[in-house]
Amino acid sequence: MKQRGLALTAAVVMSLSVLVLPPATNATAAPVSADELALVRVQLPDEAMFDELLTSGADIAARPRMDDGRLLVDLVVSGTELDALTARGASTVQVIQRDGDGSARYAQSRRAAPRAADTLHFLSAYWWTSNGTTFLQTEVATTAIADPDVEITVHWTAADGTTGSYPLQRFEDAGEYQYHVAEPQVLPARPTKVSATSSLGGVSRDITPTAWPGATPPGTPSGYQKDFIDAYMSPTDIKARVARLARQHPDLVDVIDLPHRTQGYRRTATAYLGDLAAAAVVVESVQFGDQGPNGWQLKTVDPGRPNRPAQATWRDRVLTVSLATDSTGALISTTDQIAALITARFPQRFSAFVEDGSAGKVMPVVGPVTMDDGLDGSIPNKPWTVQALRIGVHRDGSRIGVLAYSQEHAREWATPLVTLEFAERLLANYATDAATRQLLEDVEVFVIPTVNPDGANYSFNDANFQRKNMVNHCTGTQRDPRNADSWGVDVNRNYSVGSFFDGFVGGSGNCLSGTYSGTAELSEAESSNVIDLAKAHDNIRFVMNVHSYGGYFMWPPGAYAMPGRITLPRPSTEESAMFQASAKRIVGAIASSRGTVTWPSRTGPVADVLYSAAGNSADQLYYELGIFAWDFEIGNDVWNPSTGQWEGVGFQPPYPEAHAESQEYADGLVELLNVARDYERG
Repeated sequence: MKQRGLALTAAVVMSLSVLVLPPATNATAAPVSADELALVRVQLPDEAMFDELLTSGADIAARPRMDDGRLLVDLVVSGTELDALTARGASTVQVIQRDGDGSARYAQSRRAAPRAADTLHFLSAYWWTSNGTTFLQTEVATTAIADPDVEITVHWTAADGTTGSYPLQRFEDAGEYQYHVAEPQVLPARPTKVSATSSLGGVSRDITPTAWPGATPPGTPSGYQKDFIDAYMSPTDIKARVARLARQHPDLVDVIDLPHRTQGYRRTATAYLGDLAAAAVVVESVQFGDQGPNGWQLKTVDPGRPNRPAQATWRDRVLTVSLATDSTGALISTTDQIAALITARFPQRFSAFVEDGSAGKVMPVVGPVTMDDGLDGSIPNKPWTVQALRIGVHRDGSRIGVLAYSQEHAREWATPLVTLEFAERLLANYATDAATRQLLEDVEVFVIPTVNPDGANYSFNDANFQRKNMVNHCTGTQRDPRNADSWGVDVNRNYSVGSFFDGFVGGSGNCLSGTYSGTAELSEAESSNVIDLAKAHDNIRFVMNVHSYGGYFMWPPGAYAMPGRITLPRPSTEESAMFQASAKRIVGAIASSRGTVTWPSRTGPVADVLYSAAGNSADQLYYELGIFAWDFEIGNDVWNPSTGQWEGVGFQPPYPEAHAESQEYADGLVELLNVARDYERG
């Protein structure tokens, strides 16, 4: 008999005659189909058959017993196995349970059982007033985590005596239940009490919501200078602004040329040789287009004679491919042959591959076609030296250091406006504002306005949604020019802690993915510059990475591994408190500008309030270098009272919105300096 390998208890081997039961009821045999498993009570002809079953490892469900002289045993068997036993003298007494009965009975029990009340707990309940409107946001957790249908409702009472309620939505991340939450709700007045109930009968205790963020910095004095930003700024504009600040404030500013030059706004030149509607080969230059290949021409020709081999010649910046013919003079060169010929004949100039969908097809006569890198020729294309401003009275490492950096992601145009407005304010107010002067006495400030200038140039001039840099690590047909807007490495997935290469979630090995992590940790100049700056100046203890958009304020851990949603180690209790308390101060400073409030549900560790971002810069700075590392996502959703909706602003909002973001988040960066100084003073 087929062995099932289930463990047998000692009870099974007890004497077959020690227990005599009353006659069995429901002893009518029922058929079991050949492949069906069933739990069956069987009468055996003798003890020898039981011993054989026991020795063979049969699935014996209960110890054998004697019933009115009958030897009975309960077995899990298939219909085929039951037939074999029957043929040897056994008989079926009862089919106790068939395969599938258990699932049906479980579902039935769930439908019939009364639903027990769950336990509800408020994780947070905050209120705030922005531009005259009062908002309430709550997060509630339930102990009924396995029930995807549990519904939770929050009930509120306001200071003016009004009451109301609103539903929460279940939030899961990586398949794991986190809590129930809703977007901020409009209330007629300050909430004084909230409670929660669930569809399972759970009831929370009443709690009093807390004012968010509960911190407001002192106002700036009369004559405080701000508003130094008047338009979006390209990398060229930023470089010019950095040079101007260094000229204007030589006693307060050094410009640091970071060690790793980027590729530059450049690409190889390409062209389709052939007819995309019929058959084509992609020809790519080995050098970048600006190094000469832009303008090279390609063509295929018919030699006009039979039995000619395929040949390739290079003359006067023109690649001519003479196609092979057969004995009749018909063209016989295939796309695969021509791609291989070009690559082999001129390996220092060209590489070629078959356009997707053209494999094995006969090459047509075409040309000439012109190779080009597809870029704006008016933009500087040489390797780029990324620069940082070093600001302070004591630029020698003797004071605690703060680093603010922006535009790791090319399309986030408003972020350099924040860091440059911040730098301008410090320098302009040093002579006239005592608080600014004291800050620059006590703190050394580092600012990288654009970490990713090449990608930014591409975003400004070619593809507004470009996120990555311009280094193309793709191979094969992924280098097809139609993928040009998907090439590059996500700089903020290229760092070395909690990375894609270590198995963490949120990066990608696909070179066309928006979160492509590169060929290795720190493979890119842009990411290496950030880390090397921090390592070269070990007085840097606080860092702010400015991103957009969505209105988030975050810190490590920023990544988790699966399965199990296992995050990088959580900060200690003391450091977690430091992150949270500092966040409230900085969020309060941001709100002082125009009333923009970063939601409490968007304030916290990256992995909890946003998503897992494998290989992000904050994680490396915090876990490897011990730096308090935060992330802004500027560009908070805006409440539209006419529609009753929160509305997003985007990566490149209308300039008035970008300008407002630069002002409010520069306030936040100034408060970060106060946080750093207070930390240093203990």
